[in-house]
Amino acid sequence: MKTAFAALLTGSLCLGIAVAPCASQDKPKPSPPTVKIPQPGVPQIMTMEGSFVRAAYNNEGYVILGYQLVQRSVGEKWILLEVGMTLREGVSDYKMTRDKLSLDKPDGKRVPLPTQTEYQEADLRSLEMREKVQRDSINYFPPMASRPCRIGFFSDIDNRTMSWDEVELSYMRACLGRLYFPIPEGIGYGQYWLNVQFEKSLIRVPFRVFTKEEEKKLSKNYKAISKQIEEAFKPKKKS
Repeated sequence: MKTAFAALLTGSLCLGIAVAPCASQDKPKPSPPTVKIPQPGVPQIMTMEGSFVRAAYNNEGYVILGYQLVQRSVGEKWILLEVGMTLREGVSDYKMTRDKLSLDKPDGKRVPLPTQTEYQEADLRSLEMREKVQRDSINYFPPMASRPCRIGFFSDIDNRTMSWDEVELSYMRACLGRLYFPIPEGIGYGQYWLNVQFEKSLIRVPFRVFTKEEEKKLSKNYKAISKQIEEAFKPKKKS
């Protein structure tokens, strides 16, 4: 897999941020900013194509998230992430439970996924209304994941659907849903990680809340995530 995705990693703008100084005034064009790849501490491939869409995957699972609303909610007390999950082709079905999901904040502290009761008591309807317009599509999955599937750890207050404590993942199911995490001190700038524990491996999806200056310098360097996913998972040619 390392060989197959080498070009992908080289071309990706991944999530740590270290903006290079601007080129000197005697040059006609400034050099594009450089971005350091954050180290997840586990073997996986990471992408950062699309301003606020992130994906990470390994031989067992695939996770994609959208976080534009988080970027627009600095100082607020809750994080809302749009998340998609599936298994890699050939991997046995797996029940993802609530306790397998957590968030690492820039200060290194880990936040567990809250309960449905905690979510309801927070009354996040105004946040959810904003999410309808401040969002990016994350409906990008490996080709075999074509059956729709709901990640239902939370049920909206005004929605009659039930909340579940688990979701059945398979390599043919494209599961989508929302995850919420409380941030009592308020959302701050810096590097966050969504941790997703599969049966045999951990996937850590990095996303960074940029300052306005960081976002301005880096936004022009993003590519379409749809093209990257298509390239990463296209069938291998038979020799």
